[in-house]
Amino acid sequence: MSAAGTWDIRIKTPIGDQTARVTVAPDHIGGFTGTISGDPGSMDIAGKIDGDRLTWRMKTTKPMPLDLDCNALVQGDTLEGGVKAGIFGTMALTGTRVG
Repeated sequence: MSAAGTWDIRIKTPIGDQTARVTVAPDHIGGFTGTISGDPGSMDIAGKIDGDRLTWRMKTTKPMPLDLDCNALVQGDTLEGGVKAGIFGTMALTGTRVG
């Protein structure tokens, strides 16, 4: 199933769950563009699609500046993965397709 669409995600962080809405628009060469908005801030994102797996990088400034490496496995209308946040390790990411 395609990863295209809008997703409500939840990231389990040391300071509590962070929520965001992510849009994914696949291109025709194995990548995607989109946006994320919510607790980690609002920004454009771009990444790769490999089968059912999405990977992307983003930066956040809340609660502190961090580079985040994100990955998620799409399974129908849900996704699961992780967000690697430097010294904080990898935090669980889950999501549900909303459109």
